[in-house]
Amino acid sequence: MTGLVSAGVGVVLGDLDRDRCAAAAAEIEAAGLPGRVVPAEVDVTDPNAWSKFARTARRHFGYPTLLVNNAGVLGRQGLETITADEWDRVVNVSQRGTWLGMQTVVPSMHLAGRGAIVNVSSVFGQIGSGAAFAYHGAKGAVAAMTRAAAVELARAGIRVNAVSPGMVRTPMTTGLPEQFVTDFVAATPMRRMATPYEIAAAVLFLLSDDASFVTGTDLIVDGGYAAR
Repeated sequence: MTGLVSAGVGVVLGDLDRDRCAAAAAEIEAAGLPGRVVPAEVDVTDPNAWSKFARTARRHFGYPTLLVNNAGVLGRQGLETITADEWDRVVNVSQRGTWLGMQTVVPSMHLAGRGAIVNVSSVFGQIGSGAAFAYHGAKGAVAAMTRAAAVELARAGIRVNAVSPGMVRTPMTTGLPEQFVTDFVAATPMRRMATPYEIAAAVLFLLSDDASFVTGTDLIVDGGYAAR
């Protein structure tokens, strides 16, 4: 996000936790980039919340031409043990949230005559792990929706791509079982986790004009995990 702001892009940062958004905005302002980030409380599963989010973006910065769908929650239950509530919780955030985000913002991109969308999937959308059944399903759906939207929107000048991270050092992954993380890193050819900045750099590239002829792709940023 700091890379976008540094490039002069106005950013509306949405999260269910408004305090976390406000703290991130304040951190960017403290880095000497004031007034370019607006925090907003958003439940990505709620179409009304998305409509309010889009209005906020237009009010502060005009018609939005960039969108990053990055909301997600972990779910570790396997096929035989997962409950309906757990399935709904994971799929609603990752899959439904991504769909609603695109559906809400794309009309503004049509009006602007251009746009770029990056949906954050996961390497788990391509490989199995023996658990996390809903998470695998939801992230695989994000990758499929990305390809479908890319074909549908290409002639309108709107590019749609995905980034699929491997294991990233974030607060979400700190809740994973230690042995699972150890085994995942050991199976990663580069023998480490990614940093959030490495994932952000991939997202920034796909949003930028440097990727002007890239659409419908899924950029894997996993240290070689899926290539084994």
